[in-house]
Amino acid sequence: PAIYLVDRLRLRKALVVLTCIVGRFFWLVAAAIPWLLPEGMRVPVLLIAIAVYFGLGAIAGCAWNSWMRDFVPESIMGGFFAKRMAISTALGAILSLGAGFGIDYFKTQFSSELTVYSILLAAGGLSGLFGCFFQMRIPEPVMAPVDDHGLMSLLAEPFRKGNFRQLLVFMGLWSFAVNLAAPFFTVYLLKRIGLSMTWVIGLSVLSQLVNVVFFRIWGKLADRYSNKSVLTVSGPLFIISIAVWPFTTMPDSYFMTIPLLIAIHVLTGISTAGVNLCAGNLALKAAPKGRATSYLAVNSLVCGIAATIAPIIAGFGADWFATKQMTVDLSWISGEVRQTLPAIDIKGLDFLFILSVIMGFYALHRLLSVREEGEAEERVVFRELILETRKVVRHVSNVSGLRTLTYFPYQQLTKILPRRKDEEDVDDIDV
Repeated sequence: PAIYLVDRLRLRKALVVLTCIVGRFFWLVAAAIPWLLPEGMRVPVLLIAIAVYFGLGAIAGCAWNSWMRDFVPESIMGGFFAKRMAISTALGAILSLGAGFGIDYFKTQFSSELTVYSILLAAGGLSGLFGCFFQMRIPEPVMAPVDDHGLMSLLAEPFRKGNFRQLLVFMGLWSFAVNLAAPFFTVYLLKRIGLSMTWVIGLSVLSQLVNVVFFRIWGKLADRYSNKSVLTVSGPLFIISIAVWPFTTMPDSYFMTIPLLIAIHVLTGISTAGVNLCAGNLALKAAPKGRATSYLAVNSLVCGIAATIAPIIAGFGADWFATKQMTVDLSWISGEVRQTLPAIDIKGLDFLFILSVIMGFYALHRLLSVREEGEAEERVVFRELILETRKVVRHVSNVSGLRTLTYFPYQQLTKILPRRKDEEDVDDIDV
């Protein structure tokens, strides 16, 4: 219905602003529930408010994506959305921490905790309404007319385009792979490793801080080369970060647990910045300009279905794997002395992480079938990533040892891999 509404009215800006204003208003409704309604009606009205908010959000998102596809030039798309996502991530991290500490403090100042949550909901709703004022000031390109072939024809059109169909396969598989593991990271930290909530929040903030820094780097590389080129580097980095999780317990916490967790969250922050930025931008660029509504809506639909199914399957899988364990030990026997070291110890959620890694690498394999203008070799993007990271560390760090690490010639590691024949031919021509 959102696709049909956007294509028929062709007033994307008006749709976004109107649905956002009404949607934010329902946050104010939710905030007022404890004061206006009896206890028996509170939960049903809250559910209705949430449903209306997300329903209107679906319409706003459909119109917004199509609007931004036509508004933002392709040459600066990476840098533009990188800056936008960096600001929103940084602000979100700060406000989340502030809200968390605020709840702990103010719930002792009021007789009911509901008062604190009502204040937060009202503040969020009012700030959202204030943001709609700035949406009104964004120019909107004239939307090209769309042939009226019916809703089903609009939904089927993206699947008829070979390149976009390959992109949908990648996006669906990737969303499924990520959501097999991601919902259980916090559970793993709390239950399996036994960390406190302070550690969990601290690691999450660390990942978000790294995220903010690398949005700019990935955005610059995406504009210089292509979104697909960035994904071929950031995607494997994210899959590797998932693959390291089982090694944080061997079989229980040990001296490398905390260092590995810090490394995982740093690597996750680096990689998710590139994946989240460039996966969305790749879909934006692959959708035809002026007719992007149905393409981007179908992309969101495929990702949403995969992201919904994966945690459900993972939940059943977690219950089944809870009693399963696979152990590989290394033994040293000298006479009557026998020493055993656990080399691999996989149990419970570890199996889900392994399945997620396998699915993730298969999704990246399917990414190779997607075509995008300006594609570059992985080694080229990796080299530029190291150079950009070196610049950032030089500027933000006064620790000489950390700065010295940036002078290691990491790009030389890419020369270990065999060179493609076409690269050798280009070098011969340059000479």
